[in-house]
Amino acid sequence: MREDGTFDPLLKFIAGALVAVAVAKMFWQWLSTTFWHWLSADVWDWIAGHPWWSALIASPVVLAAVLLVRLFAPRGYAHYDDFNDDFDDGEEEPAGPVYRMRHLDAMHPTDFEKACAAMLARDGFTRVEHSGGPRDLGADVIAWDHHGRKVVVQVKHYARPVGSRDVQTFNGTARPVHHADMPVMVGLNGFTADARALGDDQDLALVGRRTLKRWAHGTHLYDAMDAELDENRTAA
Repeated sequence: MREDGTFDPLLKFIAGALVAVAVAKMFWQWLSTTFWHWLSADVWDWIAGHPWWSALIASPVVLAAVLLVRLFAPRGYAHYDDFNDDFDDGEEEPAGPVYRMRHLDAMHPTDFEKACAAMLARDGFTRVEHSGGPRDLGADVIAWDHHGRKVVVQVKHYARPVGSRDVQTFNGTARPVHHADMPVMVGLNGFTADARALGDDQDLALVGRRTLKRWAHGTHLYDAMDAELDENRTAA
């Protein structure tokens, strides 16, 4: 002890450490004996003897844990490596909904249809109507462009390229049934060569993955289709 009646800092530290060790030892002894016995015997015996009450008490806890995991855990998306999902350098996001391809990949087919309808509205199409369903007869989305033409869109959220059979079915309803001026078919993962040939022969606009990416990133639908046509002419 110092002359002023206070303890030396080193002695205070040693005394504090001894007290901490003693408290920790007492806590560990309680945890490993009394508490463990209570948890493993009394609590478990009660749970085993009252299963329905135990389930009722545990349900809110489990539900809260699931909600917390869904709220804070990062969401995974199915994605493809064939295209870069980032927006192009210097590209400004437009005023309206835009999507990355991995987001479209992960959507439910109905949500994908609604996303296409939202992009049409973003591009200035009017009277946009999502009519997808088992009785839509190939018209998932209907809209009118700035020329007053009726645009009928069928959307395919396939994990594979759309084949010629689907294109032929759409061709059988787009103009005869829905009176489309502009039949458009959107394939999340593109179209087979036969489907492309049939689309060209029947004057159907087929929006494959590359064009869809441009459209989803904010390019007007017609501009995105024109860009692919220009690329195909240049490649030829």
